[in-house]
Amino acid sequence: MTDAQSPTQAFRDARDLLLSLREDYPAAQAGFTWPELDEFNWALDWFDVIAAQHPDRDALRIVADGDAAARISYGEMAARSNQVANWLRGLGARRGDRLLLMLGNIAPLWEIILAAMKLGVVIIPASTLLGPEDLADRVTRGDVRHVITEYGHTPRFAEVPGDWTRVAVSTAPGATPPDGWHGYAEAAAAGTRFDADGITHATDPLLLYFTSGTTAQPKLVEHTHASYPAGHLSTMYWIGLQPGDVHLNISSPGWAKHAWSNVYAPWNAGATVLVLGYERFSAQALMDAIGGCGVTTFCAPPTVWRMLIQADLGACDVAALRECVAAGEPLNPEVIDQVRRAWGITVRDGYGQTETTAQVGNPPGQPLRPGSMGRPLPGYTVALIDPLTGAPGEEGEICLDLARRPLGLMTGYQDDAERAAEAMRGGYYHTGDVASRDADGYLTYIGRTDDVFKASDYRISPFELESVLIEHEAVAEAAVVPSPDPMRFAVPKAYVTLAAGFEPSAETAVAILGYARLRLSPYKRIRRLEFSELPKTISGKIRRVELRAQETVRLGMPGTGPAAGPDPAAGTGPAAGPDPAAGTGPATGTGPATGPGPGAGPEPGTELGTGPQPGTAGPRGTLEFWEEDFPDLKG
Repeated sequence: MTDAQSPTQAFRDARDLLLSLREDYPAAQAGFTWPELDEFNWALDWFDVIAAQHPDRDALRIVADGDAAARISYGEMAARSNQVANWLRGLGARRGDRLLLMLGNIAPLWEIILAAMKLGVVIIPASTLLGPEDLADRVTRGDVRHVITEYGHTPRFAEVPGDWTRVAVSTAPGATPPDGWHGYAEAAAAGTRFDADGITHATDPLLLYFTSGTTAQPKLVEHTHASYPAGHLSTMYWIGLQPGDVHLNISSPGWAKHAWSNVYAPWNAGATVLVLGYERFSAQALMDAIGGCGVTTFCAPPTVWRMLIQADLGACDVAALRECVAAGEPLNPEVIDQVRRAWGITVRDGYGQTETTAQVGNPPGQPLRPGSMGRPLPGYTVALIDPLTGAPGEEGEICLDLARRPLGLMTGYQDDAERAAEAMRGGYYHTGDVASRDADGYLTYIGRTDDVFKASDYRISPFELESVLIEHEAVAEAAVVPSPDPMRFAVPKAYVTLAAGFEPSAETAVAILGYARLRLSPYKRIRRLEFSELPKTISGKIRRVELRAQETVRLGMPGTGPAAGPDPAAGTGPAAGPDPAAGTGPATGTGPATGPGPGAGPEPGTELGTGPQPGTAGPRGTLEFWEEDFPDLKG
């Protein structure tokens, strides 16, 4: 194989084209093609190659307290991963074995990821939040042969069945591993030269992700040595990464976004991965790191952005900061505006899934459209398919054309041929998300196919309503679902988590309902509101499916609930036009839980229509309020 045909050169050519066209989207979209890879091991054919070219550049920097802090160069990371690979081989790790990796943001995580890749071992990333039942499910369904976790997490595996190698990690020097576990520190004695035992094909499995399961049992998503490492060239382009950048991403290990922006996208570019290793999130610590570490590119989920805007953004040193992006769920316009005013930088949205790399986004230098998540990224061809007719159009389910299959798409769902076939039906990969497209190709996310609902025959996008709600100072988080109603079939109901300092009272409820009423068309108005914590997956995604089910249990199927009274403004016209998205990404409140959940609370005896008094619960025996509780609201 000549150098021009080598996998390293093919990958480099594709990367360099995107780097050269980082602000020329039309040219990048027209000129980019995925690298053709047959034999390809990203850790050996890319990371080690660039490590030899700039061995002293920081590959990883962890800002943390005590022994968790770390600063490792590319050359050191290549050597350490070789040692770990040799040591794991000595413990019996073989090509094709499956390794469950459950570590926090500590340096061994990156060393082990590279080592496993070099060995051809398949990685099953696992969140440190998982409990014994979830771990047993992953070990069993994932056919796990090896487990690597931190010392403090080993008790969770005590009852997990199976015969698997046990490796425990500690960043504290001299720590003694738990009984029955190998100590990771032993790897430091292994040799720094690594020789592969054979060829790695680009189509060989590399990662198995258990999705977070917002609506069903987690699926097991399979990615290859090409689909995530090389597929994240699209993510690199969306973020706007360049060689030598310092990239800070806020994400937890075990979830796909961590691999997106804490491993593959930055190291594809030859950038430094900067990580905050603190146990608890601190807006001040984050802003200190942005200025103190010379961060040039920054990615965070909307949850973090919502927390940041409650801090003094103007006090943050952003002299080196060039790019800001958000992913996980659509970012509300109010947040984008506040960051722009404080930092002079526009936060750019992007879209993708565990099953893919970044599919759609607003890359650097391109005009933005309010509410839009951008256009298809280089290498992705997006069609909007009508769920009923299967015909492509300007609104519908976001689908990827399999005739032009993107490299960053998963191979399928492991051991679930039925689910895989359903996702790949009709010549398209079906994302389950709905969007609209304008005349210039910009996509606006409407929501999950199972989140969008109808009220009075109008289609309602939860995200648009939620975006208005969180603009109110009392609202930290909100989730909108349909609440059954006999007249309108269903009406929008908001579950609200309050910001610190606000009480779950009638006074607060009427203030929020009134605020939303002034900013939403009549058919979109929030008709009911309940103060509650929001149910979430372990990764922090809001489980609207639970809230919808809760409403059905309480009030019956849509069209059978208690009458809410006529509303001449609601109308029965055609479905509404395109709305922004229903967020499904990580979300945590900015304040403490504010009151009991659904079904709790005293029965104050307030009569419907008389209007509850400030400081009391609603007339339904819960912290729930309906617009007809406040006669003056419609005045």
